[in-house]
Amino acid sequence: MGFASIADKIALETEMPWSERDVPTTLYELLSRTTAKFPDRPAVSYQLFSGPTDKAETLSWSALHDKTVQAANLFRKLGVGEKDVVAYILPNANETTIALLGGMVAGIVNPINPLLEPEQIASILRETGAKVVVTLKAFPKTDVGQKTAEAVRHAPSVKAVLEVDLNRYLTPPKSWIVPLVRPKNPNTHHAKVMYFNAEIAKQNTTLDFADSKADRVAAYFHTGGTTGMPKVAQHTYNGMIYNGWLGHELLFTEEDNVICPLPLFHVFAVHVILMAAISSGAHVVFPTPQGYRGEGVFDNFWKLVERWKISFIITVPTAISALMQRPIDADVSTVKTAFSGSAPLPLELYKRFEAATGVQIVEGYGLTEATCLVSINPPEGHKKVGSIGVTFPYCDVKILHNTPDGPIECAIDEVGEICISNPGVRVGATYTEVDKNRDLYHGYYLRTGDLGRFDEDKYLWITGRAKDLIIRGGHNIDPAEIEEALLGHEAVAFAGAIGQPDAHAGEVPCAFVELVAGASVTEKELLEFCKSHVQERAAQPKHMTILEELPKTAVGKVFKPDLRKMAITRVYDAALEKAGVAAQVVSVIDDKKRGLVAQVSASSDDDAAITAILGDFIRPWERAGA
Repeated sequence: MGFASIADKIALETEMPWSERDVPTTLYELLSRTTAKFPDRPAVSYQLFSGPTDKAETLSWSALHDKTVQAANLFRKLGVGEKDVVAYILPNANETTIALLGGMVAGIVNPINPLLEPEQIASILRETGAKVVVTLKAFPKTDVGQKTAEAVRHAPSVKAVLEVDLNRYLTPPKSWIVPLVRPKNPNTHHAKVMYFNAEIAKQNTTLDFADSKADRVAAYFHTGGTTGMPKVAQHTYNGMIYNGWLGHELLFTEEDNVICPLPLFHVFAVHVILMAAISSGAHVVFPTPQGYRGEGVFDNFWKLVERWKISFIITVPTAISALMQRPIDADVSTVKTAFSGSAPLPLELYKRFEAATGVQIVEGYGLTEATCLVSINPPEGHKKVGSIGVTFPYCDVKILHNTPDGPIECAIDEVGEICISNPGVRVGATYTEVDKNRDLYHGYYLRTGDLGRFDEDKYLWITGRAKDLIIRGGHNIDPAEIEEALLGHEAVAFAGAIGQPDAHAGEVPCAFVELVAGASVTEKELLEFCKSHVQERAAQPKHMTILEELPKTAVGKVFKPDLRKMAITRVYDAALEKAGVAAQVVSVIDDKKRGLVAQVSASSDDDAAITAILGDFIRPWERAGA
């Protein structure tokens, strides 16, 4: 059925409970069921390069099934049982999909962001106790293989490293050149190194072991990790299959072609898109190892849409902004919908995209801790741009406000914390670290840390992150108000608003922007623009910084911890200079207990003088090297 309103959600829920739905218990059952229906239809396609005529490899459902089984058999032979972990540190490739699915069938798969530093990768490998790691063989213009080798050196549980060689996607003469220029990767770790494709080719295409009989944890996904050490969330078959069922029931059929330039270490690409494809038989196209970050992807995007006859575009607001800076130079008439997630979508950007393509963007909401999907603007119904739509079937959301007597439910349009109960929420054991699960729930409801409200039509609105609020002299300011205003300026491509330290008010709002390519505007002009477009006077930013590029996460969110570090450095240095104290901030670290801490280098030992200046600010400081 389609999904046009809250009535469709209610109809599906009243039809039968989730526990009675005819869905498989395990990922292997799900993949086998779809393969039996559509053995020869395309399942996944991959391009190493972004050109519309560049070489591509497509796996049918039967081919993907067989390679998944071979990978699972290999992992079992390497000692991976149902409670053991296969990690992969890979960019997108068909091997990434095979490692993902094979790892879920054999044991617990642990996708790891290849952009992390070796110490962070090692931390995750130790936390999950990974036995097998799948990663890149050393390859030009990437250091993934080298970083993984260093990480494995500090992860004693890893017994085997399986390498993927991207050279097989090349054609002569490039494929001849790579062996000559391949960077060295001296392995000083303890694990046995093998070639992934060569090893799986030796395996049977039927399972050598009995598939799981019951629901179990089958994936570990880390959250964050760009600073500090990531937390690891646990996902069950039931939660993943629920996400896939939603995609099949409400979005995709086997006739759909979906372009997904998002990374396969993130739940959006894995649980929302790939699981929905496995449930429905839809075809997913992954362009380039780095997705949207890949060379030429934005420039060739519309030609790729034409090449693959794409019906669904999977995207994020930062990617939409970049696409709107380029002409639509191809036939995109096959596109029915664009699905955006990971960050709030500005109204002006929505309008620009619809005007340029004739396609409406469907905005959704999900989070790693809930396996993913929570709500969506109805694909076939009324879309309230700026909201995150109505909750999915079998997903119960409450807006709760903490009081001394416990949480109480908020009224319509009253802002509180978004709390979720659905088949993807693992109450009591969301994270692998027990301590991380404390205070994470209100009964059966997961606390998201997102602030939001329901309107009178039961559409859900995010108003900010509890931890992102700018608190100016006790006055709460939502940074989204500033960001929305700035994104309405024709020269602004991306914006991030935070609270910068202030000796009087604790925090005052400031903003960072990245400009549209070729645009020209000054920081002073943008501050003046905010005076007339940010309605709340207290929310008008006191400082503006134009950056060549805003720091972003791998899925395109503006990464605010880096912005906070920049603001702390600027404000503290200015205060020290004004006071005539010969000291400056050399770095800002993320301390687990104290939060962001400024590290100060000084030419003298006069800590009292530094404390007299920086002690007025809310963020602590310490001597560099202390």
